[in-house]
Amino acid sequence: MSRLEDAFARKKAQGRAAFVPYITAGDPDLPATKLFVETLVAAGADVVELGVPFSDPMADGPVNQRSAERALKTRITLRKVLEFVRELRASGVTVPIVLFTYFNPVFAFGCEAFAREAARAGVDGVLALDLPPEEGVEYRRLLRAAGIDTVFLAAPTTSDARLKLIDEAASGFVYYVSRTGVTGVQSSLSGDLEPELRRLRTQLTKPVAVGFGISDPTQARTVAKLSDGVVVGSALVRLIEEHPKPADAAARIRDFATALVAGMNT
Repeated sequence: MSRLEDAFARKKAQGRAAFVPYITAGDPDLPATKLFVETLVAAGADVVELGVPFSDPMADGPVNQRSAERALKTRITLRKVLEFVRELRASGVTVPIVLFTYFNPVFAFGCEAFAREAARAGVDGVLALDLPPEEGVEYRRLLRAAGIDTVFLAAPTTSDARLKLIDEAASGFVYYVSRTGVTGVQSSLSGDLEPELRRLRTQLTKPVAVGFGISDPTQARTVAKLSDGVVVGSALVRLIEEHPKPADAAARIRDFATALVAGMNT
């Protein structure tokens, strides 16, 4: 069992959902990102998603796009993100880390080299947002041989047949996009979320983490009752944007993450 699979299994045994926060690596810089990761872990993060900045983040809304732009201005690359993960491990961070990326940086790096270096760094899983499972056979083989889980997306528009394909291709967990569109804070959850997650349960054997738009403890509590994991990204990234001083942003992140975890555990 991988470290990522173990994290979800332990939460399931406790009758709870995993808290999976997302932040962009290098926004506003890597020392600040380290502070934010440590803050999130102390607040109860079970898995941390690190975004790899990319110049054309087509699945991301304005908040995360601006975050990627800020990180790119400081010359953050995939190689630097891997070095950063290695530093996190050396400093004592043990929670599973999933890289949230687009496939182009991985392809440019070289899939074989990426799998090798990601494993050495201590990466537990990779979600390449724009890589469909049909096109990722060799990529999956290389990552799995290196002991890294491959996470894939499912959406409200995903057919039952395709859900089965995703389930076969994925390891670690399946990331369910709770609504069509891009990432971003939403005032309410989709009214179809509960029946859709019931449908997913009939097709998927892997844990299901739900994201895209979850922005407060009430929403997190609702999703936690229906899924194996709750992914919160844009709401955290917005706090970083609104508080340029890392110490101020970390304090807000601590309070917000603590409230989310408390809501999920209610």
